[in-house]
Amino acid sequence: MAQGLTLRDPTAPLPFARWLALTVAGFLAFFAVWWAAAASGLAPPQFLPSPGAVAAQFVELTHTPFVGYTLQQHLASSFGRFALGFGLAAAIGIPLGLMMGWFRALDAIVTPLFDALRFVAPIAWVPFAALWFGTGIGGPVMVIFSGAFPPCVINAYRGARFVEPRFIEAAETLGASNWRMITEVLLPSAVPSIVAGLRVSAGLGWQSLVGAELIVASSGIGYLLVRGQANISTSIVMSGMIAIGLVGFAIDIALRLVERRINRQRGR
Repeated sequence: MAQGLTLRDPTAPLPFARWLALTVAGFLAFFAVWWAAAASGLAPPQFLPSPGAVAAQFVELTHTPFVGYTLQQHLASSFGRFALGFGLAAAIGIPLGLMMGWFRALDAIVTPLFDALRFVAPIAWVPFAALWFGTGIGGPVMVIFSGAFPPCVINAYRGARFVEPRFIEAAETLGASNWRMITEVLLPSAVPSIVAGLRVSAGLGWQSLVGAELIVASSGIGYLLVRGQANISTSIVMSGMIAIGLVGFAIDIALRLVERRINRQRGR
């Protein structure tokens, strides 16, 4: 190696000013290509509206109801379903993963069935959701749960299995019960892995929600997309897609802040 040569750390974050400049440049390039494609006339404005037309439609949807609700009301309906499905997945998946990591018998019983079902795409549950729940809230919640549940179980399980043996040995020496072992040893040690799993779970759950609302809902952002497509209004569809992206990005930022705070408290 040449003397004086320094190696760049690929994990080191970019300076904020440079990161901001690159981010803005990426957005500008994207919108420039979009505007050029719309202005070229290769596709009618009805099917490829300009960024300005989509922005105007987005603003209009915030104060003019479309299929009975404004954009905010559609988002509120979708987020309520998401919160129920995601919360249920976390409430069941995290304890189950921790217990599977501690009880070998439970691991042997659950893992084969879980490994088979987790590869079924959430959208595949939509026909069952429609048959069982119709257009009620149960259908979308079921589909969201099917998407959000596996990451919660897997990351809690991995966190429990990779607890430092000295912690377990110390707890066993002190005569800790199974319940205390799970809640006071496995759970605190597995928190970083659990939070990382929640980020993945939230992303999959939010994507699953939109797929469910395309079929088994009468309100929500997915339903707005369907009705926009039925009205041959690409600007409404694209406005809904932008709203989906913004809300999903906000959810991920919130969980990322939680993850960063936990890692900071643990000295990472």
